[in-house]
Amino acid sequence: MKLCVIPARGGSKRISKKNIRDFCGKPIIAYSIEAALASSCFDKVIVSTDEKEIAAIACEYGAEAPFIRPKELSDDYTGTNEVIKHAINWYQEKHEIISFACCIYATAPFVRAEYIVEGYEKLSSSNKSFAFSVTSFPFPVQRAIRINANNEIEAIWPENVLKRSQDLEEAYHDAGQFYWGRSEAFIKDELLFSKVSVPVILPRHLVQDIDTLEDWCRAELMYQAMQLKNKEKS
Repeated sequence: MKLCVIPARGGSKRISKKNIRDFCGKPIIAYSIEAALASSCFDKVIVSTDEKEIAAIACEYGAEAPFIRPKELSDDYTGTNEVIKHAINWYQEKHEIISFACCIYATAPFVRAEYIVEGYEKLSSSNKSFAFSVTSFPFPVQRAIRINANNEIEAIWPENVLKRSQDLEEAYHDAGQFYWGRSEAFIKDELLFSKVSVPVILPRHLVQDIDTLEDWCRAELMYQAMQLKNKEKS
């Protein structure tokens, strides 16, 4: 069985009710649920939450909420992998064998079904443990600077200051959307950011981390601009 797990804890502190807050007309978690269902990759799409309100909204948009997540897995220190392992084990204890699992974050309104499909195809056709979304940095990270204790600028890697951008290796970062994995890789806590993973490269305009209200505002503006562009094309 292929399982999609959307973690949606209720206790967000920086953005109140973050996972079900309205984002351009519907709860933000709805975008992740709809993309997962549209991909047709999964036998089950579930939301792992500690709150009945989140579970009810998730079910309205087509997901399942077969359990309420235990309190010990719902604090600020619980890692995503622990949540995914709990869901896998919950099903396997009921004799439903999970072959692949995919974590999709609840605050990923730019996630697209086609990239979820690409992730599954890349993983299932390889001998790797994970496949997840990444995107490129918009500026060479080798030219990063710091502000020191005297409020002065310093190059972190001075040897790169005079190098041309095209001579520097392109760098990527986690896009924070979805993470496919073989169930045993999640269970064994294999290291995601390593050679056991393959990338699904997303365009930068489909990536925006949402941790603060400023991030949220930027994401809504990006989404509205994309919607407007799509209307102009049609």
